Amino acid sequence: MKVHYDIQQLPLFRNAVITIGTFDGLHNGHRKIIELMQSEADRVNGETVIITFDPHPRQIVAREKAPIFLINTLEEKIGLLQKANIDHLVVIPFTEIFANQPAEAYISDFLVNTFHPHTIIIGYDHRFGKGRMGDYKLLEAKAPTYHYLVKEIPVYMLQDVTISSTKIREAILQGDIETSTNCLGYDYFFSGKVIQGNKLGRTIGYPTANLQISDENKLVPGNGVYAVLINNEQLKIKNLGGMMNIGVRPTVDGTTRVIEVNIFEFDQDIYGETLTITLKKYLRSEVKFNGLNALKEQLAKDKLAALDALR
Repeated sequence: MKVHYDIQQLPLFRNAVITIGTFDGLHNGHRKIIELMQSEADRVNGETVIITFDPHPRQIVAREKAPIFLINTLEEKIGLLQKANIDHLVVIPFTEIFANQPAEAYISDFLVNTFHPHTIIIGYDHRFGKGRMGDYKLLEAKAPTYHYLVKEIPVYMLQDVTISSTKIREAILQGDIETSTNCLGYDYFFSGKVIQGNKLGRTIGYPTANLQISDENKLVPGNGVYAVLINNEQLKIKNLGGMMNIGVRPTVDGTTRVIEVNIFEFDQDIYGETLTITLKKYLRSEVKFNGLNALKEQLAKDKLAALDALR
């Protein structure tokens, strides 16, 4: 897959079959849309082109509302789309100027003159242009003028995408890893930089890497203890087992929310490094223990439960 950031430098796509969307999560619902694109591209000997936006449009046009937390960062999305065998991904900087261009200009200047589409695959509820005045019907009306085909994504696919995205976010926030994995088609993961902590864990035999999420818009799982896998390509750390706690550590201070990972059978200085954490199983909720000895006893049980889950 080729990733394009500069629309002034795009190649001339061969019979481009395009679709537009955020594709956050790239879950099973999105994969059905991608399969539809690929089937159409095969039929016309064309190339698949996904147009996506950065930042997320809601961060620009609805910034006064509650913040939108993303299932995938842009970097994660690119990696997942590469595995889906898309030919081209075009990342468009989403700005107020872009959002406020007239709907007809969006079609003629942005879609047609930039991408020269053979086929546009889009949902009936897709809106674009100033005041969100553009829609499927306008694309359909302009098709004879600009000589493209427009095909509608079936309603059931769109509903599946919407329902799945909501369900995944709720599941991750509730620690329901089984549901999120089933909907995503892969285990949820995130990355964070190892920062200085209070080093309490090592005093009770469970040293932890304290993580600072790399992207502030990334969805952080709900509080609790998890069995996880840890990766870092540069350090050649691949699928090391561990357990992670997310929460305020009520036994210790009970104020600051932290993400801390105990990596099994590992003893290296990794401050400043970025770890990718993959969630495998939710083990338990966060609990306040009666002192550090009781906490240490529970951590021993958690480790056994994590090892069992990771087998």
